[in-house]
Amino acid sequence: MLRGLKKKPVDITAIVTVADDGGSSGRLRDELQMPPPGDIRSVISALAESEPLLSEMLQYRFSNGTGLAGHSLGNLILAALRDITGDFVTGVRELSRVLAVRGSVLPASHDSIVLSARMADGAVVEGESKITKYGGRIERVSLLPPDVEPLPEAIEAIREADAIVLGPGSLYTSIIPNLLVPGITDAIRASDAAKVYICNVMTQPGETDGYSVADHVNAIAGHVGGPLFDTVIVNNSDIPRRVRSLYAEKGADVVRLDLETLAALGYRTIADELILFQGVLRHDANKLSHHIYRLAIGQ
Repeated sequence: MLRGLKKKPVDITAIVTVADDGGSSGRLRDELQMPPPGDIRSVISALAESEPLLSEMLQYRFSNGTGLAGHSLGNLILAALRDITGDFVTGVRELSRVLAVRGSVLPASHDSIVLSARMADGAVVEGESKITKYGGRIERVSLLPPDVEPLPEAIEAIREADAIVLGPGSLYTSIIPNLLVPGITDAIRASDAAKVYICNVMTQPGETDGYSVADHVNAIAGHVGGPLFDTVIVNNSDIPRRVRSLYAEKGADVVRLDLETLAALGYRTIADELILFQGVLRHDANKLSHHIYRLAIGQ
């Protein structure tokens, strides 16, 4: 989505969750007491206007080496810049400047957040990486601590926006956690901007098994006290059987498209053939950014 949007005449601010506790990000978070850098690194790479080799370098992950194996080079650079500048947000800003990022990349909060999930069987699972591995149905997620401070620049960006876009991404572990940071949802609700949710094409094992589009939007509304956006963008192209079979092996299936239910809930729906298959399914960045841009300029 961001790779498509950066080609449009728009000023982009990406607000990124800081709840990741797995892999390289989790190790740096625990060892250096810093916000997890992985999701922010990926967004910086998507928005960078630098030479392709630099973006590839940012995403490079070491496969061996004592202490290095599993780490992304971009994560290590962000950890270094946090120490050099004395502040994680400043470090993100400096790396964005070096890589000529189109727009701004901001963590939702200065603080590292622990994600907690209450499961349908009554269990409480803490830690983003553990929630999807648990294998049960998620009833509700919450933040620890609950009174985490939002980044003021993130709130200001929401207030000034012409369009506010949520997704695509992991429903309970990437999208909803941002909305639970105090002040974020209130700022979105108070905005007159176009508010858009982009639904995933496939379900996510351990997180949205069996979900329809309406199940996704209802989960968001249930966490934030009611509907938060007015438009839902969905894919309506058929997924080839061989592709569905590949995903079925991992426990994923196509997100059911229930347009009548969405209309009854009061959402405007934009349905289009939005997918590309290049080993994995991805949204067509150009088509998706076209729809978002038209909504941002009021068409």
